[in-house]
Amino acid sequence: MQLPLCFQSMVDTPLSEVDERNMTRTQQLLLSMEKIDKRFPGVHALNQVDFDLYQGEVHILLGENGAGKSTLMKILSGSLPRDSGRIFIGNHEMQEISQMTPEYAQTLGIGMVYQELSLVPTLSVAENIFLGRLPRTKFGLVDWKKIHEGAKHSLNTLGINIDTRTITGTLSVAEQQLTEIARVLEKQPRILVLDEPTSALSDTERSRLFEIIRRLRSKGVGIIYISHRLAEVPLIGDRVTVLRDGQKIGTLPVSEVNEEKLAQMVVGRKLTEQYPKHGGEKGNVLLRVENLSVPGKLQNISFELFEGEIFGVFGLMGAGQSELARALFGLEPLSCGQIYVNDRIVNVRNSEEAIRVGIGLIPRDRREGLVPMLPIPPNITLGQISQYSPIRFLNLRKERQIAQQYVKDLRIQPPLLDRPVLYLSGGNQQKVVLARWLYGDTKVLILDDPTRGIDVGAKAEVFSIMDDLSKKGAGILFISSEMQELLAMADRIMVLRRGKMANIFQRGEVDQEDLLKYAS
Repeated sequence: MQLPLCFQSMVDTPLSEVDERNMTRTQQLLLSMEKIDKRFPGVHALNQVDFDLYQGEVHILLGENGAGKSTLMKILSGSLPRDSGRIFIGNHEMQEISQMTPEYAQTLGIGMVYQELSLVPTLSVAENIFLGRLPRTKFGLVDWKKIHEGAKHSLNTLGINIDTRTITGTLSVAEQQLTEIARVLEKQPRILVLDEPTSALSDTERSRLFEIIRRLRSKGVGIIYISHRLAEVPLIGDRVTVLRDGQKIGTLPVSEVNEEKLAQMVVGRKLTEQYPKHGGEKGNVLLRVENLSVPGKLQNISFELFEGEIFGVFGLMGAGQSELARALFGLEPLSCGQIYVNDRIVNVRNSEEAIRVGIGLIPRDRREGLVPMLPIPPNITLGQISQYSPIRFLNLRKERQIAQQYVKDLRIQPPLLDRPVLYLSGGNQQKVVLARWLYGDTKVLILDDPTRGIDVGAKAEVFSIMDDLSKKGAGILFISSEMQELLAMADRIMVLRRGKMANIFQRGEVDQEDLLKYAS
């Protein structure tokens, strides 16, 4: 699609000269954030950022990891204080908010679904949905019947069939994400903030969520939608704002943008190759799995992974993809089946034994792969240190040098080695986990949705690393909910359906429609 000349020139225009497009609006202004500024140690997270939202609008917020999107929304929801700037919220009359707290934000009708889940894993689904506001009977007791009925109704609205008595921590990441969305929607917000709401969802669940968003928009709810999936912009958005390095690049109607130009605005450069898959030489069998079964989750899964191969795995939510990854890494007990590495049978009962035989895992939920309060260096060397003798001394100087090199090679931002990884953006946390296996002697690398919640530039970097590793002889098991990624990067694709193997396809044999057909 050819863009208007005004937009083409705007991409290369200096920030100070980019003006927001004047738009004729009949809707009521719900939110105005003016010159919002926020600094963290060593980082200017937000630099005089403006943002607004109208009634019945979906305003998409784009930017690389660390661009300031989540920080801006955390300021709006009251979970972070702003250093300077003004916030106005209203309906018929705008009111300036001097100090925002999470409680006050809720009373103003602001609901936020965070990128990193904030559910209590030891509580039930119903308890999480009504957390902090459990309804009571006239005798002052918790009204459990009303709680479960209300939770069930909220879940049904999203088309989710989950027992409300289920302990939340036992749910998949996608089910937890839908539960979090249901919890926020139950409060009937006027301003709804969705931070990467589809990052763990299948296409079916994503379509269902889009229908909910359209329904809310028709009722006048203003929606701020943070996403890294550029393809979602024309599907759901009215306007789009791009942030880069804490600064606002511009705001435009969705009708005036396309995916290529948005990517250029987001990363500040032209992405010449999103999927750098050139195809390497397939070598010997690295990993062989025979009749692998996990009680209640997987049944008789068999496949081979070759040196230099990227082996894709696709399935709908609950098909068993993550359980397969966890089983191969020793985190799920097997009821039967054998695992071979280099034609040698291995008994992988825990992650330490998996690392010892050369298997590495980047989990779908990156929080499971990090020690959040430790800085970058020990998080990178953690996998190899687990193989050391308990009496061996750590060489902290060497550890720091190793970390410095990976921070440079993977462009981890900010490059502050002593900063806990908890304070890194999602994409940079993902790079830290990836660096751990690049440093180790990993023969088989399992990637469980590695591009979940990361920006278009970081995705291209992950794909480039995958390509380089395969060319060097590593075998990569690439699990993804994005069919386009699998079709572009994988040499073969295995489709799972309800815990069983539906089929294995060679590169070029299938398209997205075929994958969905076999998965469902």
